[in-house]
Amino acid sequence: MSADDQKRIAGEAAAQLVEAGMVVGLGTGSTAAWFVKALAARKLDIRGVPTSEATANLARELGIPLAALDDVKSIDLTVDGADEVGPGLDLIKGGGAALLREKLVWEASKRCVVIADAAKKVDALGRFPLPIEVVRFGHVHTGHRLADIAAEFDLLPPRLRMADRGIVITDGGNVIYDLPSSVIAEPAALAAALKAVTGVVDHGLFLDLADEALLGTDQGVVKLVP
Repeated sequence: MSADDQKRIAGEAAAQLVEAGMVVGLGTGSTAAWFVKALAARKLDIRGVPTSEATANLARELGIPLAALDDVKSIDLTVDGADEVGPGLDLIKGGGAALLREKLVWEASKRCVVIADAAKKVDALGRFPLPIEVVRFGHVHTGHRLADIAAEFDLLPPRLRMADRGIVITDGGNVIYDLPSSVIAEPAALAAALKAVTGVVDHGLFLDLADEALLGTDQGVVKLVP
């Protein structure tokens, strides 16, 4: 089974968790897109809260009614992908440059389910570069401060994320710095250090937020809990 097939079956399994009347957080990325498609196919009376403009556009095309985060009291269930799923369901997210909106939606949710292909499960976080969303004003100076923190944690300096069109700009108008490493030995300590830097909006460490994970594997969908 290909990685895309594993993503698809995980997304389809997550869509079965949604019940009529729910407010549902709609994640961002290739795996979350499978969930959105499977959810639309069920034609339930729900409202979706998208975590990115790309997801909002997909949901509109598929006929899913949408609501802004500020228009709902809370979110019943959020389903989203991850770049890494580590021990205790701690995650690295943000490969799609939507980490800030994703985290805001996750933290407003009663239940969060992460979906991924089998390769995303790791024994320790860090193989995937950690995204850090930074205010665009003075971001080079902020990047230098992030490099100092990286050195404290024996990590490599962060790199400004670029694309063919130039600097990657998030939906919120910010930039992304990616912090490469092999292993993040102290995720909680690193998360606190990064968040303390003026100019850092947020980071892609999603710690103690996922209630369960649905992993697509060659043997089917496997459920994991913290």
